[in-house]
Amino acid sequence: MNLSNYISDLLYRYECVIVPDFGGFVTNNKSARIDASVNTLYPPYKQITFNRHLKNNDGLLANYIASTDKISYECAVNYIQFETEAWKEKLKQEELTLKNLGVFSLTDNKLHFEPQQAINYLTSSFGLSNVVSTEIERVEAKKTMVQDKEPIIVPLERKKAPNYLKYAAIFVIGLSAIGFAGKYYKDQLAQKQLVEAKKQQELVEEKIENATFMITKPLPALKLEITTAKKNFHVIAGAFRFPDNADRKLNQLLDEGYEARILGVNKWNLTVVSYGSYATRKEALENLYQIKSDVAKDSWLLIQEF
Repeated sequence: MNLSNYISDLLYRYECVIVPDFGGFVTNNKSARIDASVNTLYPPYKQITFNRHLKNNDGLLANYIASTDKISYECAVNYIQFETEAWKEKLKQEELTLKNLGVFSLTDNKLHFEPQQAINYLTSSFGLSNVVSTEIERVEAKKTMVQDKEPIIVPLERKKAPNYLKYAAIFVIGLSAIGFAGKYYKDQLAQKQLVEAKKQQELVEEKIENATFMITKPLPALKLEITTAKKNFHVIAGAFRFPDNADRKLNQLLDEGYEARILGVNKWNLTVVSYGSYATRKEALENLYQIKSDVAKDSWLLIQEF
């Protein structure tokens, strides 16, 4: 499988994939957008950029190739170096097209990168495609003129109210009087109930003040289980064939203030010593870059669960 295919697989899960001695492919999340010129709605996506200054081996690409093809880490590093040398030689003659990534070109010793647009590496947008809408034609409504006409006045004939309406009015007035009397009775009853409830409340409060409470049976103790985040990202200081050398390296790092530890023996029978272990990849990379810059350039990142 081509090296570009391994990089493409990792871009679905990671924001940065570094190719040693070549550069790093960095992704940035972009929101959905509308292109009014072509009436098209584009879903959220990951924009691919290239940073030629990210050349230090962080171990991500080599470890992925080693685990996928069942080869050693050293063989994976050699394979990456061979592929990148071939890329550089091709760039001297023509453009370099990397499948699912983009096109590189070299002009006046300046490297240019044009990312591909066909593949969306944002997994949350899986299955979403571009939506093209048809243009809406707007038709102006025609205004019609209405001539004002003089209103026609129809005289109203006054009629005498029938007798049954008079009786109905008397009946309504009677009901209103009964309703007012009922409301007054309900208000008086509610006031009495409120006074009685207040007296009962005062008696209860007095009993509570005079009461003595004794706890005869202690409450059971609470047991809290605190779970800590797993630290699966390790910045490696070295791998030693002799355990005594690993112990000396560990004591040296502890004296220098690192949270160093021995991670165990790998499949090549080497004792692995780390500067420190971290819960997130971002935190591990930040410490790795600082150690590479200030302490040891040959340090690398190991992703492994213990």
